[in-house]
Amino acid sequence: MFKYNSRIHKTPFGAVRAGEKVKVVFPVTHSIWVGDVKLVLRKDEWEEKIPLSFCGDDGNVTYFSCEFSVEEWGIYSYHFEVAEVSGDVRIVGAGETGLAGENLPDWQLTVYAADYVVPKTIEGGVIYHIFADRFAKAGDTAEPRYGYLKDWNEKVTVSEPDGSYRANDFYGGNFKGITSKLDYLVSLGVTDIYLSPIFEASSNHRYDTGDYMKIDPLLGTEDDFKELIAEARKRGIGIILDGVFNHSGADSIYFNQLGHYDSVGAYQSRDSVYHDWYYFIDFPNEYHSWWGCKVVPTLNKSAAGYRKLLFDKGGVIDKWTRFGIDGWRLDVVDELPTEFVDELRAAVKAADPNAVMIGEVWEDASVKYSYGTLRPYLTKGQIDGVMNYPFKEAILSFCLYGGAKAFGTKVMRIYENYPTDALNSSMTLIGTHDTVRVINALSGVDVSYTSKEQRNNIVLYGDALEIGRKRVMMASFLQYVLPGVPSLYYGDEVGLQGYEDPMNRAPFPWGREDEDLLAHYRFLGEMRKKYRGILLGGLDTWEQGELLIVQRFKDGKSLFAVVNPTFEDRLIVFRKHKDARDVRTGKVLRSGDTTTVPALSFMLFESV
Repeated sequence: MFKYNSRIHKTPFGAVRAGEKVKVVFPVTHSIWVGDVKLVLRKDEWEEKIPLSFCGDDGNVTYFSCEFSVEEWGIYSYHFEVAEVSGDVRIVGAGETGLAGENLPDWQLTVYAADYVVPKTIEGGVIYHIFADRFAKAGDTAEPRYGYLKDWNEKVTVSEPDGSYRANDFYGGNFKGITSKLDYLVSLGVTDIYLSPIFEASSNHRYDTGDYMKIDPLLGTEDDFKELIAEARKRGIGIILDGVFNHSGADSIYFNQLGHYDSVGAYQSRDSVYHDWYYFIDFPNEYHSWWGCKVVPTLNKSAAGYRKLLFDKGGVIDKWTRFGIDGWRLDVVDELPTEFVDELRAAVKAADPNAVMIGEVWEDASVKYSYGTLRPYLTKGQIDGVMNYPFKEAILSFCLYGGAKAFGTKVMRIYENYPTDALNSSMTLIGTHDTVRVINALSGVDVSYTSKEQRNNIVLYGDALEIGRKRVMMASFLQYVLPGVPSLYYGDEVGLQGYEDPMNRAPFPWGREDEDLLAHYRFLGEMRKKYRGILLGGLDTWEQGELLIVQRFKDGKSLFAVVNPTFEDRLIVFRKHKDARDVRTGKVLRSGDTTTVPALSFMLFESV
C-alpha cells in the first residue's frame, strides 16, 4: 500500500543542515487510487503542507515527490496526507522501523544549524576511559589530604562501620602511572584518554571539586600533567578532561563548609564573594545540592563571579584547554542552563577551535528535555557529541536476550536523528564509572536479592564467567562496529569485575589480566585502524533468524558484522553481497553460500 521508508526515500538520509535541500519520494501501490499527496511538515504550533507531484510509475507502484528546505534549526516532524480519488484522506506516519503506515506518529526531521561544525579531533578513534585513582601509579605516592591510602589489591570500601559511604579510600593512581602505561594503550589502538576529574577534591572520584584551578596533589603536579599530555601526543593520543560545572564540593575554596581552605566560603558568611554561587534555603545548613547529596552543593550558573572564573581569559576553561587537551566531557550537561552551555562552548572554542565538547546525556540527545526545555545540543550545535547510552542499552539487551529487529530499531533511530558528524564524535560505550561492569552485567547472574556488601564479595566463575566473557566479546565487537568512537572503560578489556558504584571502580588488575579478552580488544583496535574509512560511512542492520547483521559501507566497500547471541550454532546465508571474505580466516563466500556462526560469538566479513 504505502511503501515509503525514510531510510530509502528521503535524501539526504537522517538529519539535515538548515537550508539544505531535501528530496522525498513517496511510493504508493496500485491498490490505492491516489488523487493528491501532501507532506505535512510541523514544528510546535507551526505547520506547512507541501504538495507532492507525480514522478513515475513502474506498473505496480506510483511515485510522488517533492523538494523542500528548512531554514531554521530545530526538531521538526512530518507525515503524509494521501487523498484518494473517492475523497477519503489517509494520514500516513512512521512505524517502528521507519516504514509507512496509517495513523502512526510522525517521522522526526532533525535540522541543525548551518554553521554547526564538529571538529574531526576524535572521530574514527578509540577512547580509553580512566578513573584516575585506580588505573596505575608510579613514582612517589602522596598521602591523601583526608581519608586513607590502600594497598593496590585491596577491595574497595562500599560503606563505613556507621553505614555511611565517604569515598575516601584511595589507591594512589597518578599521572606518572598513566604515562608509564601509554605504550599499553597504544597496543589497544587508543587515540584519546578520557580522564575522570583531576582537580583538587576530597573524594576519590573528585566530582566534588575543591579548586578548579589546581591539580589534585595525589595525582601529581602541573608538570606531571604536561608530561602526560606531551608523551601521549607523541603516541597519537589526546586527553579529554571531565568538566564538572553543575556542582562543587562542600569542602571547597568556594563553599568551605569544613574550613579547610584559607577563604571565606559561601557556607561561612553571607558576605562571602562566593555566597551567590549557591542556593541557600535556610542559611547555612539547608541548601540545594545535586540529587540531595549534601557534599556537592549546586552551583548557581547565573552568578557573575562563577561565570568569570570559568569563562574569562585565564579562567578554568581557558587555562586547561590551552594546556593542550583534546577537549571536555561535560558532566550532567542537562543540569546546565542552555545559555550557560552556549557560553561554555564559546570559551572552549576560543581557547582551541579543535577541542571537542562531549555531553553526558543518557537519552536520545536530539529530543532531550530537561527542566521543561528542549535542549538544542545537536540542533543549535552546542556540543560536538554525547555519551551514547541508547547504543549501550541496545547492545547489552541484544547480547543478553537477543532480538535483532529491536536492536536495529533502536540503533537506526539514533542514526537517523543525529547529525552524522556529531554521531561520529559521540562515545559509543558499554560501560562507564556509573554502570555495572560489563562482564557482570552480561553474566546473567541475578544479584537482586543481595546487599551491597555481599555484591562486593561476588566473584564470577565457571559458566557465569565464561558466558560473561563471550558476551563481552560480542558486545564490544558491536561497540567497535557501530558509528561513534568506542569508549573502553579501563579494565573491561582484561575482565575486571564489579557491580555498581563504587564496586565498578576497582584498581586495574596488573599481572592478573584475562589474556584472551585482552587479545580480543587488541584485535578490535586493529580493526578500527584498518577499516577506519568504512567505519565512518553508512549503516544498515537486518536480521536473519536470530542472527544480527550490521553492515557498514562507504565508496562501494562494505563490512558485514554477524552476531549470534544464542546458545546454539546458527547458519547464515549470504544474500546481500555477491562476494565476502571472512576477515579472520580469509575464506571467500559467494551469494547463496552458507557458513556457521558459533553460539555466543561473532564473525566479520569484508566485501571483495
